[in-house]
Amino acid sequence: MWPDKDFDFIKLKEDGEGTHYGLFEEEELVSVVSIFIHGVQAQFRKFATLSRHQNKGYGSKLLNYVLSETERLGVKRIYCNARMDKAMFYEKFGLSKTDATFSKSGKDYIVMERHIKGEMNMSQDELFKI
Repeated sequence: MWPDKDFDFIKLKEDGEGTHYGLFEEEELVSVVSIFIHGVQAQFRKFATLSRHQNKGYGSKLLNYVLSETERLGVKRIYCNARMDKAMFYEKFGLSKTDATFSKSGKDYIVMERHIKGEMNMSQDELFKI
């Protein structure tokens, strides 16, 4: 996701609180994602696939697994900060755009979400208190 940045750039203080998943092709780690669960909500972050392995279905397979796993764990809402240019990819997995947008390090993002087994009816302010 940030191949031109130092490893410290992608580290977050919350990394120890997340569950980290990876998909391997033989012995090579080709796709990763981290899940941070807070009650009945979860955020997936750091979702990336090596550029030479993109468009082969690895990321889709990993994301499908994580979505199923979070549902199994009782999550009712899952969301991510999607790059604007990748929003259509996430829509294929049932995530919808919200009104929340922001920019970071020269990239534009939109918060996308998927409600599982019913609506949570949360206000925009409640969304970001996680």
